[in-house]
Amino acid sequence: MTNFFRKQRPNVKNDILSGVTVSLAMIPEVVAFAFVAQIDPLMALSGAFIIGLITAIFGGRPGLISGAAGAVAVIFVHMIAEGHTKGMLMDTPIENMGFFYLMACVILMGIIQILAGVLKLGRFVRLIPHPVMMGFVNGLSIVIFMAQVKMFSHKTLQVSDAGVKEYASHYMQGTELYTMIGLVLLTMGIIWGLPKLTKKLPAALTAIIVTSLVVVGFNLDVSTVGSYIIEGGGTGLKGEFPTPNIELWQNLPINLDTLKFIALPAFLAASVGLIETLMTMNLVDEITETRGNGNRECVAQGAGNIVSGLFGGTGGCGMIGQTVININAGGRGRLSGIMMAVTLLSFILFADKLIEMVPIAALVGVMFMMVIETFAWSSFRILKKIPISDAVVLITVSLVTVFVDLAVAVFVGVIISALAFAWENAKRIRARKRMREDGTKVYEIWGPLFFGSIQAFNEKFDVKNDPDKVEIDFVESRVSDHSAIEAIFNLVEKYEAAGKKIKLKHLSEDCKVLLYKSSPKFKEVIIEDVDDPRYHLAANPERFPKPLSHYEL
Repeated sequence: MTNFFRKQRPNVKNDILSGVTVSLAMIPEVVAFAFVAQIDPLMALSGAFIIGLITAIFGGRPGLISGAAGAVAVIFVHMIAEGHTKGMLMDTPIENMGFFYLMACVILMGIIQILAGVLKLGRFVRLIPHPVMMGFVNGLSIVIFMAQVKMFSHKTLQVSDAGVKEYASHYMQGTELYTMIGLVLLTMGIIWGLPKLTKKLPAALTAIIVTSLVVVGFNLDVSTVGSYIIEGGGTGLKGEFPTPNIELWQNLPINLDTLKFIALPAFLAASVGLIETLMTMNLVDEITETRGNGNRECVAQGAGNIVSGLFGGTGGCGMIGQTVININAGGRGRLSGIMMAVTLLSFILFADKLIEMVPIAALVGVMFMMVIETFAWSSFRILKKIPISDAVVLITVSLVTVFVDLAVAVFVGVIISALAFAWENAKRIRARKRMREDGTKVYEIWGPLFFGSIQAFNEKFDVKNDPDKVEIDFVESRVSDHSAIEAIFNLVEKYEAAGKKIKLKHLSEDCKVLLYKSSPKFKEVIIEDVDDPRYHLAANPERFPKPLSHYEL
């Protein structure tokens, strides 16, 4: 514990102030996500506090902010609605049964995330290409911008003739709209200009306070956090300290049917949550030029979701918007995340009336500045300078993030990048042919041999017209997968069927292991003795630290 506080000391002021700023910016976003999932805002805020606190203390990326995120909330909407229906069809009908299924689903989501961390799946975030990262950041910036534009409207709860609750939005007009725009510009102006005058004051927090004072001082009739909650059907921010939800275990049937019902949404929520968290962690790594621990973050996210579910909160993950606000405000240590969670709880318990007075315009201004600072504007400049495949990936990921889903966008981007990489490497397979004095024809193979290059590999050989002795030299090639092994095996059989003798030479140790395991035939055709120093260089590069040209071949 002493070491923990010693590590936080150099940046205590920035961490505390940035944590307070982030908690203010988080409230309307978490409340908005609660409306999307059609749950009580206090349930979402409790989840944000619990997940934010646990991940800040135990997570693998100091400075990363976690909470109840929209990407996860959307997955639960259909399950909650179906859960309500299942509850009313039980032998003893239970109202709002969907909420109990939600909490069980969040617990299962956390268990899956912990397993991902234990199995060290967090390391796969390093396989995400940079164009995917840029597309993700750009797309998410656009999504956040569009979400803020919706704040320029009023939401009213309507009940149809069939008794279905629906939210209707009406955009602001006239004086109300101009006032909103003016306050947003005031907030943005303070955030932009204050650092040029002094860096001792946190720009975002100062902007929120000044804009709030302007609204209160001039008694302006504008949308506030309180009115925003009431418009959505809530009653306010006043809540209680989260406690274990005993009612969950009293009402939830613990059986296979429940597991089947929550398994798919739990898996999807866990996947989306981890992808968004690890992508956010990757972004923080780039900004701060440090490296976080993805596997530790997976475990912490899972633990946070399990505790949140047990205490009646909703699921969550890393939040890129709030994280960027935190980093830009100077938050770098775990204390910033802890401060965010503690401040959020304090607001709910003691300062709910003050927070409800904060104008939505101030928070929108903060988010707009975050969007401007997060968007990778350099992507416009480099589009014509990078490979076409990378440009396609960048644009595609941005569009899919905006119009479909974050997790889908990342998967699509990685798949396109992998296919482009495979295609480019498939074209690099080469075969240099030469004849020895004893009449042996030698094929020197260059480039990786894998599923994408086997067709080109097969086209290099002329089994019918080749001499009786053939030798294939793999010193500049690697056998990468089962498709490559199968291609070599079929080639050997073709030569032997034609009554010709074939030998394989200069295969690395790991390649020989793969071939020997696949078929005993390879023991007859692979030459074990080595007479070329290039082979040692390819098989054990650490033995030859200098460039290949240094050695006399």
